[in-house]
Amino acid sequence: MSEAVTLNRIIEAMHDPACYPHAVNPVRHIETHISHLLLTGQFAYKIKKPLNLGFLDFSTLDKRRFCCEEELRLNRRLAPDVYLEVVSINGEPGSPRINGAGPVLEYSVKMRQFDPASGLDQLEEQGQLIPQHADAMAETVADFHARIPSVPQDSEWGRAEAIWQPVAQNFEQIAARIGNDDEARTLLEAVRQWSETEHTRLCTDFEHRRLQGFVRECHGDLHLANMAWESDRLLIFDCIEFNPALRWIDVISEVAFCYMDLLNREHPDFASRFLNHYLERTGDYAGMKLLRFYAVYRAMVRAKVASIRSGQSGQSAVDTTREKQECLDYLRLALKLSRSDAPSLVIAHGLSGSGKTTFSQELVAQLGMITLRSDIERKRLAGLDALAKSGSGVESGIYTRDFSRRTYVYVAQLAESLLQSGWRVLVDATFIARWQRDLFRQLASRCSAAFHILDFNVPEDELRQRVRARSAAGRDASEADVAVLENQLKTCEPLTADELKFVIPAATVESAAAQLNATGRNSLGSDG
Repeated sequence: MSEAVTLNRIIEAMHDPACYPHAVNPVRHIETHISHLLLTGQFAYKIKKPLNLGFLDFSTLDKRRFCCEEELRLNRRLAPDVYLEVVSINGEPGSPRINGAGPVLEYSVKMRQFDPASGLDQLEEQGQLIPQHADAMAETVADFHARIPSVPQDSEWGRAEAIWQPVAQNFEQIAARIGNDDEARTLLEAVRQWSETEHTRLCTDFEHRRLQGFVRECHGDLHLANMAWESDRLLIFDCIEFNPALRWIDVISEVAFCYMDLLNREHPDFASRFLNHYLERTGDYAGMKLLRFYAVYRAMVRAKVASIRSGQSGQSAVDTTREKQECLDYLRLALKLSRSDAPSLVIAHGLSGSGKTTFSQELVAQLGMITLRSDIERKRLAGLDALAKSGSGVESGIYTRDFSRRTYVYVAQLAESLLQSGWRVLVDATFIARWQRDLFRQLASRCSAAFHILDFNVPEDELRQRVRARSAAGRDASEADVAVLENQLKTCEPLTADELKFVIPAATVESAAAQLNATGRNSLGSDG
């Protein structure tokens, strides 16, 4: 009797409450392409299938035990109160017992069971995904990445060759399973050619990122089905335990998976919000050069999983058809993700309290832009957290003219890197001095990017009211108080006639988005 048949007998038998050392509800069985999950009410048990798929090897009992132990270790980093212990399944296949007498049949990870309906994938399907979820995802992942170890310098993980291996494996395994589907094969070849070219182009960048410490022991499988919303907090579970090369990865590859999954679920607004919030929290804008490559790779991972599921035995014809369609949909998404927009640069011009940040956040979510906020980058340059108080006064501390110039130059450098990598950029700053606006207008010209000035015009009394309210709340990176605002009113340099042709009034987010989409590259940052 094969191990797979034996395991199926064990799974069937474990619907019996007598198999467990605790009270159980009617046992619910969930099967994935690599494991079985038994939900008993209070606890869940995850059992690995005896498979060797190349990228994972569960082919022996010892290997399955080791991977159970790794699963416990790795998932306790993000969900310590969910992952409880590794247990053995003993006895005979027809009458197994958890930690029972007799020979060991299998090993299982024992977990505290939570409501499957709380999964973010389930909430999304019910139309219950909200901005708070995207923000929590960004904050949790950013904080996780900040505390996990970087790869040892002598390791092969994170090198260009190691990065290419799973990418190539995706193409090989999908090609072996999609049969004679002409569209799927055409898409697969187009994405393969792009991935090869892009990988070659980025080889030096991959190594630079590894040497800088951005290759870390990550989660490895960060998508909505592996997240839940429990007791008003985000729970992330089900790390990759079976292949260290798939979790010792660049942090931006992890970000790309979640970003891709949100796009695939037709939530470009949440994808943008998640990405921008992560970047603001970490400052890892350099990683954006690689994000598109990794997003395509992540779409191909999901295409591979769907292709594997479509060929597994025991499935209904309806399920097989659904999985084949899902594979095709991911191939289409991968090709779409490989294409970059024409670069464009928008600067948000307005005094403190004019609503630039709130407006800009909504606008970039609609248009899929990357936002750079001077208030946050100024604090980062000073070694301060975004919400920390610097104790600086008007034109003192981190708000002197020299430090302000340093901030604008730094933000311009970040913007240039993003533009050169094919991203559309919005810079949130006051831009009250002509030299600041000229700096970014010239940058747009160098990068052959469309240039726009998003102009905020708010009455002075209303500005004063807003600034007082924001200062009292203390929940924003800006430290501008009324004294700062009064100084801005005295020193600001109004837009000149030659700048007005670049202006888009900040009337409504919808109107601004429509104008930006309509003008495209027709407003290049040059005088010609």
